[in-house]
Amino acid sequence: MTRRISVDPISRVEGHGKITLQQNENKEITQARLHIVEFRGFEKFIQGRPYWEVPVLVQRLCGICPVSHHLAAAKATDMLTGVKQLSPTAEKMRRLMHFGQVLQSHALHFFHLSSPDLLFGFDDEVRHRNIVGIIKDFPELAKQGVLLRKYGQEVIRLTSGKRIHGTGAIPGGINKTLSTDERDSLLKDIDQIIEWASTAVGLFKNIYIEHQSYHQQFAKITTNMMSLVKPDGALELYDGGLRVKQADNNLFFDHQDPLQYLDLINEHVEPWSYMKFPFLKSLGVENGWYRVGPLARVNNCDFISTSLAELERKEFMALNNGLPVQSTLAYHWTRLIELLHCAESINELLHDPDLLAGELTVKGEMQKTGIGVIEAPRGTLFHHYEINDEGLVTKANLIVSTTHNNQAMNESIRHVASQYLSGNEITEPLLNQLEVAVRAYDPCLSCATHALGKMPLEVTLLDEEGHLIDRKHKATH
Repeated sequence: MTRRISVDPISRVEGHGKITLQQNENKEITQARLHIVEFRGFEKFIQGRPYWEVPVLVQRLCGICPVSHHLAAAKATDMLTGVKQLSPTAEKMRRLMHFGQVLQSHALHFFHLSSPDLLFGFDDEVRHRNIVGIIKDFPELAKQGVLLRKYGQEVIRLTSGKRIHGTGAIPGGINKTLSTDERDSLLKDIDQIIEWASTAVGLFKNIYIEHQSYHQQFAKITTNMMSLVKPDGALELYDGGLRVKQADNNLFFDHQDPLQYLDLINEHVEPWSYMKFPFLKSLGVENGWYRVGPLARVNNCDFISTSLAELERKEFMALNNGLPVQSTLAYHWTRLIELLHCAESINELLHDPDLLAGELTVKGEMQKTGIGVIEAPRGTLFHHYEINDEGLVTKANLIVSTTHNNQAMNESIRHVASQYLSGNEITEPLLNQLEVAVRAYDPCLSCATHALGKMPLEVTLLDEEGHLIDRKHKATH
């Protein structure tokens, strides 16, 4: 006899997903899966649209990380218009916009979505284990989280025109610079933002070290790590070459041109999820999966260019004697290191006179293919478009950050299910541990369900008491 258990929906993540378990008569977990149950067909419905609309259209994938899609698409349209190098003003404005995006997204995830588990414990009461509980028990911390995110959103507003779904990046550049008053308004609070970001790193560091043996093993899986890096190996969020580092610290490949991603990465589909499963072509489906995001970026880079974040990176890498840290909960630590790096980088950029004046756009010869790659808060993001002679999109391919982590998230929940749930009576606190494993990746499930995969249709009819009357299932081929 097999019992099916469902966590539906997964709470405190962006988008809709569920976890299903199968438990045999001995209460052993025989299967654990992460299912993405919503579908958004962005790759299809942008076909036929003019290429210059794409940076504005695709960011509607998400309200949490729209800037990342906006900028990845803008980089792709730069290529379509034959632009190989933006003006200094345009590139720095885009970078400032992106630092604001990463800062506000990381603040939202840590303070609002993950901190209840980390501060109260995974088995705390549901009615208390949420942002309302944080506000009640840690009001100053909750306030800092809100204000950190507000600052990041203000950076986005001043660089893109709106806090959500702005229009600042256009093919070949940008459509505005900062005024002196706008620059000064951001400088006024930046020292406080850096201080709060540094405090947040210290907060999680203390939590992690206090329970180090548990945190290091919880949902731990051993994987390759993929991210962009600068030519000198520094942490990079806006541009750079692709690096994949193996668990033994050897580089599988380094400084690969991200425009050649189709030679490096392939995707396969499963009938039980709308989200695809990317893998490194040369390693195959079984061995080629990897992780992206803050953990991968901090593990992969040789250094961070801002001083405070670099000190924190060195301390973090000492956890595993310089080898890549594989603990899934370490995503939180690296996410906050990046939060600090973004705050420091914003401060540096705000003192650059190029933000106040300079050439906004450049032009080149039109091309038929455009590819834009960027490091979104959750990991490496690919946008690929092809257009016809009229400038209309004929093909689109997006591989988003959460999609890269799909196999890793499934492996993490299997690890948790096997270690903590198998053989036990299933309780809400135990099920929450599965959600904790997923939340560590900060998945954006809406972004990850944009394309057509294998999509079986199941319709279930229940009576008013919840008893099954009929079920129809349409398979895919």
